[in-house]
Amino acid sequence: MAPGLTGILLVGGASVRFGTPKALAQIDGRTLADVAWEKLGAACDERIAVGKVADELPLPFELVDDGIDLRAPIAGVIAGLRAASNEHCVVVPVDCPWLTVDTIRLLAEQTAQPHTGPLPGGYARSMLPELERRLEAGELSLRGVNDNTVVLQLAELRDADVPDDLVD
Repeated sequence: MAPGLTGILLVGGASVRFGTPKALAQIDGRTLADVAWEKLGAACDERIAVGKVADELPLPFELVDDGIDLRAPIAGVIAGLRAASNEHCVVVPVDCPWLTVDTIRLLAEQTAQPHTGPLPGGYARSMLPELERRLEAGELSLRGVNDNTVVLQLAELRDADVPDDLVD
């Protein structure tokens, strides 16, 4: 566990293509939420889960409500950064179970995002004003907020868009 790092787990997606809440989907007998929460705990000294409390997902940890009706990752990133105690944070979507603890730690420590895009990615609390400005203006993209990138293994960055993505 690295001191001074906050792990932010995004669990609030609509899961339209997936069909059921991704956080509750199983991989190797465990929910995606449990897998991600454990990895964030191994990589960071603080963990925050963000989503929609109104979804009433039976999660084994407290959920910070993102506070808006819109379902967009930027809302979860903002809510997570607001709740974080540390400047350096890593934001991990619940549907990325192949990320390693080392990669999570790297993204947080370097405040970097993968070469493929903004999530999962390292974000700093100091980025909040720009993120809040974008949300207020209706700009929902996280691209361009953080230009610091690292090249990662594509296999780790896979996400689960449909249930079959969780089957090897």
